[in-house]
Amino acid sequence: MNAAGKRTSELWRIFGQLGGSFRQAFFFSCFINILALAPVAYMMQVYDRVIYSRNFTTLVMLTGLVLGLYVLTVVLDYVRAEIMLQAGLKLEALLGDRLFNLVFDASLRRLPGGAVHSLSDLRTLRDFLVSPALMAALDVPVSLLFLLLIYSINPVLGHFSVIGALIQFVLTYVQERRTDPPLKQAGSAMMEAQGYAHGVLRNAQVIQAMGMLSHLHERWMVRQRRFLRLQAIASDHAGKGMTLAKVVQIGQGSLLLGLGCWLTLKGLMSGGGSAMIVATILGGRVVQPLVQLTSMWKIVVGARDAFDRLEKVLHDLPAKPASMRLPAPQGHLTVEGVVAAAPGGGAPILKGLNFKVSPGEILAIIGPSAAGKTSLARVLMGVWPAAVGKVRLDGVDIYQWNKTELGPHLGYLPQDVELFEGTLAENIARFGDVDMEQVEAAARVVGLHENIADLPEGYDSQVGSDGCFLSGGQRQRVALARAIYGNPKLVVLDEPNASLDEAGDLALAQALEMLKARGVAVVVISHLTSVLRVVDSLLVIQEGAVKLYGKRDEVLAVLYPQSIKGKAVPAPASGGSGA
Repeated sequence: MNAAGKRTSELWRIFGQLGGSFRQAFFFSCFINILALAPVAYMMQVYDRVIYSRNFTTLVMLTGLVLGLYVLTVVLDYVRAEIMLQAGLKLEALLGDRLFNLVFDASLRRLPGGAVHSLSDLRTLRDFLVSPALMAALDVPVSLLFLLLIYSINPVLGHFSVIGALIQFVLTYVQERRTDPPLKQAGSAMMEAQGYAHGVLRNAQVIQAMGMLSHLHERWMVRQRRFLRLQAIASDHAGKGMTLAKVVQIGQGSLLLGLGCWLTLKGLMSGGGSAMIVATILGGRVVQPLVQLTSMWKIVVGARDAFDRLEKVLHDLPAKPASMRLPAPQGHLTVEGVVAAAPGGGAPILKGLNFKVSPGEILAIIGPSAAGKTSLARVLMGVWPAAVGKVRLDGVDIYQWNKTELGPHLGYLPQDVELFEGTLAENIARFGDVDMEQVEAAARVVGLHENIADLPEGYDSQVGSDGCFLSGGQRQRVALARAIYGNPKLVVLDEPNASLDEAGDLALAQALEMLKARGVAVVVISHLTSVLRVVDSLLVIQEGAVKLYGKRDEVLAVLYPQSIKGKAVPAPASGGSGA
């Protein structure tokens, strides 16, 4: 992206709103740097006014004045830090929600790249705004003013100071060129090692049970050693650069003093010793911000890389425009020639599916493993987009519908049940406003109320990490209660009876009957035939395509002609609409 494009990017526009804070901080930096010359003025005044006059009153007054200037410097430095702290908080407020939604969307769509680290990149930028590195960068323009003052004292000293500054710049540039590649590689290696460790921790029980820890630990150590090696290389280059920069800074001060003395002895500089001392101190102030930036170059590079990554992900995932609020759906689901693949590309998993579900109708979807049933559930919920065709709810593309607006009207039980830290009531109520009457009603329908009532804290029991104190069947029932909580108009259940016992199967059938009576459109995906007795329509998919679709008994008559003749599959308790 070119420079003009950068300045019109979303991230540049956000930083443009922080311009007032940067201007205020620079204003205070000017005064702080000018006040930094107070010790020089104090020393000169002591030599000129006190040593020769031996006036103690003047000494006391000068000392009191310089101490007051020291206090003022500290106060101004504190105010400057507070200004940038508030700028960091404002950056968080302007970008935090946007990045949280962006990271969630990128994870949902399985997008490659650094979107998952965007929140940590935001923290890096926020920390940089209050770092000494940024304060040194704000001091650089003032150091140019000091350079002009040196030129006014003597051009030779000015040229010498410029040479010192150029040497610092070259050292900084060379250090970046040598440090940047291994530093970036070390960052990538660290993320890889952390990701691998997190994957190991997620499967700790399996690893412990089968004695896999030592082998996995060695694989993690390979990644960790690579990270440490690259970081050591980067630190070595940075350390050498910092050492050279300090040598230049210390040497320049002494050489300026010596040069000033030589010019004075040759009669090439007016002002005598005072001018010589002032020029020496100002020369040190010229290179000091560059030395500070060099010593903290890792922070500068980290902030720059974080900025570039954020700018890229904000460009790749632009904010969704506000959409017009739609009326609440009634539950008319239509699937029109849907072709879909997993986010991120690949071969199509679903191939030209067509069917519909009406309010009060239960559709069961069956098929062999890897037929695309779970992928279809995600497309029906608007989690995955359709590459071709549409999934419409009341005629509206469900993928484009605002999920915050649509979510309360949907119920979804995924194949992999996920519960979240919080109380049982909060998990069932989807972490919105908890309506205990509806929470208990949903728990009763799935046969969970008595189990919860037996807990010491009842519905206020903390679920913990992924519902660790609940059995697999109980977790599935909690998730089922969450799916039917409130008044959803479309409910999709992916393998809802995978972890249920006989009592759980009966509770599931009861829940399906209740949803049908309420006029809810229900889609049930299951390998088990026990759920078929309460469904109205049946869809059989194989290799992502429709193999059979129609009323339940008609499809079963094709699949299991002998069973239908013997009435092995009971008829539904109440009639449902055909498909």
